[in-house]
Amino acid sequence: MMSSQASDIVEQIVVVKVHEGLHARPAARFAKLAKTFACEVELWRGEAKANAKSSVKLMLLAIKENERVTLRAYGDDAAMALQSLAEFLANPEAGLENSSEVELQPITQHSVQPLATSNSIATNQRQGLPISDGFALGPAYSYFPAAIVIDQRGLDAADIEHELAKLQSALNAVQARMSVSLGDHNISAADKIIISALAELIDDRDIRAEIETEIQSGKNAVASVDLVSRRSANALAQIEDAYLRARGDDIMAISRQLCLELQGKADIDLSNVPNGAIVVADDIGAFDLAKAPLKNIAGLICGVGGTTSHIAIIARAHAIPAVFGLNQTVHEIGGAKTIAINGRTGTILLDPDTRQVTAFNQEAGQFQLDREKLQKFKSVLPKRGDGVIIEVAANIGSLDEIDAAKAAGALGVGLFRTELLFMLHRTPPTEQQQFETYAKCLRAFAPDSVIIRTLDVGGDKPVPGVDFLKEENPFLGWRGIRMCLDRPLLFKPQLRALLRASTEGKLKVMLPMVSDLSEIIRTKALIEECQEELRKEAVAFGNFELGIMVETPAAVFQAAEFAKYVSFFSIGTNDLTQYVMAADRLNASVAHLNDVANPAVMAAIAAIAEAGTKAGIMVGMCGEAAGREDLVPKFIAMGITEFSMSPARILPIKKLLANSSH
Repeated sequence: MMSSQASDIVEQIVVVKVHEGLHARPAARFAKLAKTFACEVELWRGEAKANAKSSVKLMLLAIKENERVTLRAYGDDAAMALQSLAEFLANPEAGLENSSEVELQPITQHSVQPLATSNSIATNQRQGLPISDGFALGPAYSYFPAAIVIDQRGLDAADIEHELAKLQSALNAVQARMSVSLGDHNISAADKIIISALAELIDDRDIRAEIETEIQSGKNAVASVDLVSRRSANALAQIEDAYLRARGDDIMAISRQLCLELQGKADIDLSNVPNGAIVVADDIGAFDLAKAPLKNIAGLICGVGGTTSHIAIIARAHAIPAVFGLNQTVHEIGGAKTIAINGRTGTILLDPDTRQVTAFNQEAGQFQLDREKLQKFKSVLPKRGDGVIIEVAANIGSLDEIDAAKAAGALGVGLFRTELLFMLHRTPPTEQQQFETYAKCLRAFAPDSVIIRTLDVGGDKPVPGVDFLKEENPFLGWRGIRMCLDRPLLFKPQLRALLRASTEGKLKVMLPMVSDLSEIIRTKALIEECQEELRKEAVAFGNFELGIMVETPAAVFQAAEFAKYVSFFSIGTNDLTQYVMAADRLNASVAHLNDVANPAVMAAIAAIAEAGTKAGIMVGMCGEAAGREDLVPKFIAMGITEFSMSPARILPIKKLLANSSH
């Protein structure tokens, strides 16, 4: 690094480790971080450069993972800025809102096959791109907002300041509407992530400056917004990365909102969509869709858009069948009274006749039957041959996942990952925010138990408010209980919140990454300290069972001793496997070694189960192996009596247990 004097340029070369490069969310977060510093910062990729405070300009650089880039800054806090920004670029998970974003990732495109309604393609059949799986038959609801007419009239010099003021007013109004949406409790966390990404575009300094420059050159505000937006969207369209190309749609969606605000017009919206409707549109802005009563929308058909667009992400997150890519045919489709949509194949039927409806319903019925066959096991209470109940619980990361877990028949929660709660805030959540979240979860599953894992983050999975030093191997570094015990100001509010929430249901708390007995003892001392504080403050609290995740070889070898100090074990098979096999579970080159069925791992699990059983404490499992039908019977034979998994695996495991004799 060069000199950090205020008048000098500070420069640093960084290898980008951000997963999949500086795409939309990481670019937005990088720009937001850069804005916290007063200095000017540039990011160079070869001979191309971008203002580090502009997310759009950063996206246009199309920086890939493992590329070498140069950071340059000048100003009083330049050295500090470069240190923070370089750490961001070196972090594989920088920019992610949470550690489990499956619903926010592109899906693999299904092969496009016609619906089997007849031996030949029907004249009322249309073919599009399958986006979100599922079937729907319902009335068409056309959503075709009128095109914005761009008045190209020029401005007199005396009108420029007034036009700039109008622009600022419009920006403020649109931002205010988005802030209201972000505060809406009816909008899911996933949708709020998307709205936040759109809000970042409005706050892009370079884009705003370009619009102001056009106004100062004599163009009116509407024409300036439209020109700059199309220019940016067209530039994104030239990038190879499909995800970044789709961000051009977001820019145009924001442009529309700004232009309408400048013209004093209100856009039509989806607030009045009738229940069971198939929405047909050229395109729908993610912001507009997030405000719609999604429970009323049975299906989505769009002329444009792909699997990586935000609207596609929302559709999949809410299990809404969707077909895109119909182009101008979508206007013809919108004229139909009834539509049948097959989100699996991308096939659409317009005003289907009786025979077609019958065939469609048969295929849709089979699809639903496959989903519902297992429902009879929802209320099953699995038991071992000796009558001991086998708890089949859910792994969840937020309150948004409660409904899916309960719908699957989860017997409580075997793993509530608290890191998402921390990652969704710019600063660590307060004790009160944590208490409210934990209490809602406990009330939702009462009288079944909820096992909440204390904060489990590290250098590979950081959260705002905790400074992680760069580690050569973060999986073996400062993470989990190690970090929490070193940061009591972060850990104690969580423990206090858990103690308070324990009055709302049957709470169990488990500590991650335990490898030494002192970690359990120190945590117990902190809990007692928190209890004493709450007593003095006259704040109501209860007690919870304290357990540990057994996921390190050290914990396996000391399981018998640890069992004297805790109320339960929960085997974290994902990390246990990688530590036993010395095989990074994120490294494809050693994936063949990362198998929980390996005799060494199975021996470790058996040893844990034996130690827990002898001590008379519950032994559970919360890793991916808990949902493996081929292994669960073996685990039960070892003495494991609780299995926690993703909701999708609960019913198959319940069926397995119900049909087995143990």
